[in-house]
Amino acid sequence: MGWLEAVVLGIVQGLTEFLPVSSSAHLRITSAFFFGNDAGAAFTAVTQLGTETAVLIYFFSDIWRLLKAWFVGLARREERGYDYKLAWYVILGSIPIGVIGLLFEDAIKGPARNLYLNGAVLVIFALVLALAERYGTQRRGSDQLTLRDGLVMGCAQAMALIPGVSRSGGTITAGLFLGLERAVAVRFSFLLALPAVFASGLTQIPDILDPTASDVQGAVVVFPSIAQMVVATLIAFVLGYASIAWLLRFVENHTIYVFVWYRVLLGLIVLLAVSNGIVPAV
Repeated sequence: MGWLEAVVLGIVQGLTEFLPVSSSAHLRITSAFFFGNDAGAAFTAVTQLGTETAVLIYFFSDIWRLLKAWFVGLARREERGYDYKLAWYVILGSIPIGVIGLLFEDAIKGPARNLYLNGAVLVIFALVLALAERYGTQRRGSDQLTLRDGLVMGCAQAMALIPGVSRSGGTITAGLFLGLERAVAVRFSFLLALPAVFASGLTQIPDILDPTASDVQGAVVVFPSIAQMVVATLIAFVLGYASIAWLLRFVENHTIYVFVWYRVLLGLIVLLAVSNGIVPAV
């Protein structure tokens, strides 16, 4: 991987991580179309540390409040208020993606990155997102989240292990179907991502540092240098922080149909390019 590719992919990660368009699919597609390779699941996981650090800083007061309420609630039953419960919703909602990620790690790093699959999934889940926007009642506010919401949105997040589904897209879709207000679903989606994404990124660092690492087919994977990885992650952090603020303002006053149409268009372009031999599927 050259410096240009590392910088471009860092930009792509930062701009798309929090939008319901699938950052992992964008990294896969950008690598294939413009650089003739696949940066790999490990690269995606590590650069996500940058964007999730942006979440940590942007929502620091909320996260600190939830953590404090959780620890206090563990020690004193009478202190178990709504924030204590919400912290548990985030923790329990993070379990599905961790379990599925461990059980199907080889498939996630291999077959799940097939561009035929990624293009099809972009289109299919765009339509699901459109249905959620159309039929979700959006009557439930931030003080009405329940354990069921956390678990359902957590399961939806797990589907994003397939590039093209979108972690934020899956959780926002689930939240809308559950009747949550759009902005509430988006904010909870940010919090729900923190445990899973940090765990995934940290566990993939050894692969980045190992020059002899192999993919699931046994081929040696050429990862970026540590310097390139750091720069890509920092770029993702800066742009990710800006995109958080933009998305929160956007969803308060706009529908998310623009992302639906974008996903459909991108998915069709990918499917046409692969079927016509312009880029290989794997």
